[in-house]
Amino acid sequence: MFTSFHEPADEGLRFLYSEDGIHWDSIAGTWLAPTLGDSIMRDPSIVVGPDSTFHLVWTIAWKGDTGFGYSSSRDLVNWSEQRRIPAMDSVVSTQNLWAPELFYDDVKGQYMVVYASCVPDAGFDVGIEEEKNNHRLYYVTTKDFTTFSDPKLFYEPGFSCIDATLVKRGPEDYVMVVKDNTRPNRNIKVAFAKDAEGPYTAASEPFTESFTEGPSVAKVGDEYYIYYDTYRKFIYSAHKTSDFKTFTDVTDSISVPSGHKHGTIFRAPRSVVEKLIEARKK
Repeated sequence: MFTSFHEPADEGLRFLYSEDGIHWDSIAGTWLAPTLGDSIMRDPSIVVGPDSTFHLVWTIAWKGDTGFGYSSSRDLVNWSEQRRIPAMDSVVSTQNLWAPELFYDDVKGQYMVVYASCVPDAGFDVGIEEEKNNHRLYYVTTKDFTTFSDPKLFYEPGFSCIDATLVKRGPEDYVMVVKDNTRPNRNIKVAFAKDAEGPYTAASEPFTESFTEGPSVAKVGDEYYIYYDTYRKFIYSAHKTSDFKTFTDVTDSISVPSGHKHGTIFRAPRSVVEKLIEARKK
């Protein structure tokens, strides 16, 4: 399953599905129309917890809001009441909260929500970025989506960064795929850590062209497919890798429906997907 939205992001959650992780089809219609913040749902991220519940977080505003949205479901059809999680409300001067990404840390038995915020008073090197467009990655943790930790800085690579997604390859082996959001680059890089919470290494050289964002990762056989939005070309692209050090462009061999925007990939039982498709036909 691949979460999705269509611009201008005011209709709600969309889904793609795939039998092989390479060729994707849309499930018709939208689910869970947004009611929080600016009444938008951007960057929807879903993780399936050990309780078999689908947990969803999303961006609720472009600027001026320092929380993210949360809802949960057992079947991807019926969703709990939407709640605003005030992740960065306590951090003075925060401008925004973008692209919250869920990750379940099975070592510590907790969920992490990693997101990008611009905090001008934090004292990061601005470089050539505007002070209010100088993002860093932050995160909060929770075990129950009721009580959340205080926000912490997640990654400071020395440049503005957004759109992080985490992959666990094995014990003490984590990869972060992240967008370098500085004007000379605006491309996607990787970093490594022994713990889900870091610290992560310096970012690699980019493996994508410029004007790419929103990476999501699917493991297909022994390889990882990194999907991302090549937004100036209005297409979804992909690279595959077995080690996150060498990458092969496989854009010509994948198929992703047009209009699909920044989402995350997760697995769901076939029975759940079939019921989701059938529910939309009614």
